[in-house]
Amino acid sequence: MAIRKEGSFIEIVLPNGKYSYGRILPKADYAFYDIYVNEPITDIKKILQEEVLFIVAVYKDAITKGRWKKIGHLDLDSESKVLPLKFIEDAINPGAYEIYDPNTGKISPSSKEKCIGLERSAVWEPAHVEARIVDHFEGRSNKWVEQLRLK
Repeated sequence: MAIRKEGSFIEIVLPNGKYSYGRILPKADYAFYDIYVNEPITDIKKILQEEVLFIVAVYKDAITKGRWKKIGHLDLDSESKVLPLKFIEDAINPGAYEIYDPNTGKISPSSKEKCIGLERSAVWEPAHVEARIVDHFEGRSNKWVEQLRLK
């Protein structure tokens, strides 16, 4: 069983046979890079040079059950250790918003405006992340992104 180790780079074989890459961050978060290629990349420094498309939490079984393969490791720099804020939208009380800081666990009341541009606080299934990556590069909207969008 593979373990989840912060700083590890992961190779994601997408449903269409292409490859994308990510990196294990603190807590349950992963960074996913702006990479969509036909052949595997073996130099993790090339991956690190690319922009991050998005950061979300993912169930650890993506790694522990071997769906995503670790292909290398570099210690995280201090900037990469700081996770982005996320929003919480109260399903029972529409119009009530909060900001979640995954670095501290603190949840604070917020306005809808301050939640714009943030990811919803959620844990993603690996298959849903893969679909999001493919849809992004194929120019399609993604049903999981739409479902989790700020209402």
